Amino acid sequence: MSEQLYLLTAADGEAVSETNIGGRSDVLLICEHASRRLPARLGSLGLGQAALEAHIAWDPGALAVAQRMSSAFDAALIYQNFSRLAYDCNRPPEAVDAMPAKSEIYDIPGNAGLSAVDRDARTHEIYLPFRSAIARRIAERRAEGRETVLVTIHSFTPIYRGVSRDVEVGILHDSDSRLADQMLTRAETSGRYRVRRNEPYGPADGVTHTLKEHGLANGLLNVMIEVRNDLISDEAGQGVMAGFLAGLIRESLAIPA
Repeated sequence: MSEQLYLLTAADGEAVSETNIGGRSDVLLICEHASRRLPARLGSLGLGQAALEAHIAWDPGALAVAQRMSSAFDAALIYQNFSRLAYDCNRPPEAVDAMPAKSEIYDIPGNAGLSAVDRDARTHEIYLPFRSAIARRIAERRAEGRETVLVTIHSFTPIYRGVSRDVEVGILHDSDSRLADQMLTRAETSGRYRVRRNEPYGPADGVTHTLKEHGLANGLLNVMIEVRNDLISDEAGQGVMAGFLAGLIRESLAIPA
């Protein structure tokens, strides 16, 4: 019998949350980096509190924006309940940064030298339930004759490795740019934010895993949205940004207000 490590306890709860699953919108919202919480058995991964609250652990403000967009569209939302330091659900299991030993300027002692057993436990208990939840909902909607438009919500830091980022909103895509093209055209017309294509990250950085796994593979319209996190650090900013993004998507898809 092979060795098996059970990572999550009953106190940790489920790895994935789904809200408003019965929502009427074609839009299906995904937030892979919604939480900075770590499974109890991982402790602090050897990190101090500042690191555990920083962007390396989660995407600050992203879930709040996604929740407001869910309400605006009456759209289903699926999000991850654990920090990307335990497992980055926007990466496949074979990716080095699925369980990073270093992120930005931080070494992550608890992720150094992980055994195959450790990696398998995190993959099976965190990533696969998340992946399965998305796949299941897409399949159910297809069986009901419903369309699905996949939209993933992220945030990024204003300063990265000492360099300021002037982009405020990134509209990211992989090989299917249909929805991104429409959103970029409308964002340029509005002139409200500095909105750019595939910034501050793009496909070459390995950030489009969810889009490829669930969007491209199913022939769905899809887009990844990155918001500079200083713009969504409070409820007012989150509401304004959610309204702006919902408007872009609504106009791009010709959804009635």
